[in-house]
Amino acid sequence: MGRKSTKENKNIYQTSREALGLTREAAADLLEFISADRIEKIESEKSLPHPEEVLVMVAGYKNPSLCNHYCSQVCPIGQEYIPEVKVKDLSQITVEMMVSLNNLNKQRDRLMEITVDGKISEDEMVDFRNIQSELEKISLTIDSLKLWVDNSVATGKMDKSLLK
Repeated sequence: MGRKSTKENKNIYQTSREALGLTREAAADLLEFISADRIEKIESEKSLPHPEEVLVMVAGYKNPSLCNHYCSQVCPIGQEYIPEVKVKDLSQITVEMMVSLNNLNKQRDRLMEITVDGKISEDEMVDFRNIQSELEKISLTIDSLKLWVDNSVATGKMDKSLLK
């Protein structure tokens, strides 16, 4: 039987494994092609995981958040283009979406005024940035909802076939 970790600052890979009560050896059996030694290197941050390892951990640990973490925090391309999505409950996601949609609805006419000529002038830029910020909030909230659904499917709380 493996020893219990006393490390304080555990990374997401380690906390995902430990949430299932798995030792590194048991995780290696579950993950098949990732050895206990490799898991230790990833968890101690001596080595970065490869994308295919993350996908195996997502399935084995039933934690789709690992994909977003990898893409937004580890992958150099993702760091530039993928925002970090926080796991939230459905009610919080819904409230955030409604607030952003209401704010955007108030700014809809201004967006049309700004973009009707196909250019954004200097005096329109502040309003445009505010509208763009609301659109980014909506996009992030949609990503949060997708992650919530993925987590619900992965943990068996939702039947994936019902989503089609």
